[in-house]
Amino acid sequence: MTSKLKIIPLGGLGEIGLNMMVFEYGDTMFVVDSGLMFPEDYMLGVDFVIPNMDYIRQNRAKDAAIVLTHAHEDHIGALPYLLREINVPVFGTSFTLGLVRHKLEELELISGIALHEICPDEKLRLGPFALEFIRVGHSVVDGLGIAIHTPRGLLVHTGDYKIGYGATGGM
Repeated sequence: MTSKLKIIPLGGLGEIGLNMMVFEYGDTMFVVDSGLMFPEDYMLGVDFVIPNMDYIRQNRAKDAAIVLTHAHEDHIGALPYLLREINVPVFGTSFTLGLVRHKLEELELISGIALHEICPDEKLRLGPFALEFIRVGHSVVDGLGIAIHTPRGLLVHTGDYKIGYGATGGM
C-alpha cells in the first residue's frame, strides 16, 4: 500500500496572517512557515492570534523540520510557540534566521534550537521530500518559494511574492 500525500493548511488561507502549512507523506512531515495574525477590531483584549497546532502536536514523531519562506511576522511570528511544543531543525535564509534568532533569544528559547541557513538554488532532503529553494521578490529581503519533490509529484509553495516593474533579481 502506498502512502497518501497530505497537504494540510493550518492557517493562512482566506486570511492575512497565520501562515502555516504541513506537508506529510508516510512517517515524515514538515511545516512551512509559522505565522501569527494581528487581531481584528472586534477581538478586544487579544494581542495576536496563532494557528491551531493540534495536528502537529498529535503527530510530533513525524515532524522533520520547519522551513521558513521569509521574515514577516505572518510567517515567523508563531514560531516560538511551535518550538515550545516540538524541537526540530529550522531552515531559513540568513536574514530570516537573523530575525528568528533575535526573537528566540529575547524569549530565552534559543538554547537547543538548531537553525540552518539555506540559500536559493540549494536542495534539502527531508525523508521522502526533496526541496529546492527559489528566490522570489517581496517587500522583505531573502524571500523564497519552494519546489517540493514528492513521491506523488512536484508541488510549488510560492511563499509570498510581489511582481513589479523595475524589480531586480537582488530582492
